[in-house]
Amino acid sequence: MFLKNCWYVAAAAHELTDNLLGRVFLDEPVVLYRKQDGGPVALEDRCSHRFYPLSAGELKDDVIVCGYHGMEFDCTGVCIRVPGQQAVPQGADIRNYPVAERWKFVWIWMGDPALADPDLIPDIWRNDHADWACVSGEAIPVQGDYRLVADNLLDPSHVSFLHKSTLGTADVAEIPQETAQDGDFVTVTRWILDSPAAPVYARLGGFTDNVDRWQIITYTPPIMVEVDMGSCIAGTGAVDGDRSQGIELHAFNLVTPATEKTSYYFWTHVRNFSLDDTEVSATVRKQFLTAFTEDVMAIEGVQAGFNRFGDKTPVNISADGGGIRARRILSRLIQEESDEPVTREAAE
Repeated sequence: MFLKNCWYVAAAAHELTDNLLGRVFLDEPVVLYRKQDGGPVALEDRCSHRFYPLSAGELKDDVIVCGYHGMEFDCTGVCIRVPGQQAVPQGADIRNYPVAERWKFVWIWMGDPALADPDLIPDIWRNDHADWACVSGEAIPVQGDYRLVADNLLDPSHVSFLHKSTLGTADVAEIPQETAQDGDFVTVTRWILDSPAAPVYARLGGFTDNVDRWQIITYTPPIMVEVDMGSCIAGTGAVDGDRSQGIELHAFNLVTPATEKTSYYFWTHVRNFSLDDTEVSATVRKQFLTAFTEDVMAIEGVQAGFNRFGDKTPVNISADGGGIRARRILSRLIQEESDEPVTREAAE
């Protein structure tokens, strides 16, 4: 179900403070916090005494004090004190997870700690580059399988129907998309030439006439989807054309599985125009949060449908090409990691 030896986003960097934050990743409860020096910490969210959640306790300096009987755990997971007795019982320590902070996110490694190499974190350098303005938000809980989020993001056709007020125009779904795979990476590309601007681009770019618009979507396993998107004056765009006559945005969408049927959706949006304009940042945040809300509604509706109609097999269409390839890659990687055969259901 899950690929473990990889980095997942645990929190947006600004979400993590000196308060305890409890989340579930890959069916494992985790408590997160920042130490006094600012460094992130991730521990098993379980007191070893009666399995009370440590996230319901309190932080004393860099030590978690369990809110049930006061057992204390340092930032490595070692139990350092049990009130009322001198010795700490054998087996009282809890798991410590490798964490790293990069690109405005705090990342967690849920697999073998010896394999946790920070250089394996996806390189989303635009989040911290002076030539790009970055807008980020908090985690969005999704009552849906994390793979459904990737399916949604790798399908540019749904914007015509689900995002009419923001990203969609009626003609998008009728224009063919190209799907390609390079090793473990999948790219879905669509150019919409000499067509009306979508509402969000008309608002941000001030377009009143037709535009050339692009959607270039790249999947990186286990679950990052970058959307390179924008619009330029009609006649100036092409796959290898000059985008300087328009506006360009990149959305970095990172999904972390919580359980088999729930997940966390993390995101940032970067742009190469109006870098210091707070009103533009507010517009970007509002418009894309509206779109995300619509996406979550759809994903949760699909999950509910799968739950109800589990005896039926969904019909695929051409718009599903990117998602199907991404699922096959993920299933293969999970199989290679676990050395267990992949079921037909998992591969579909």
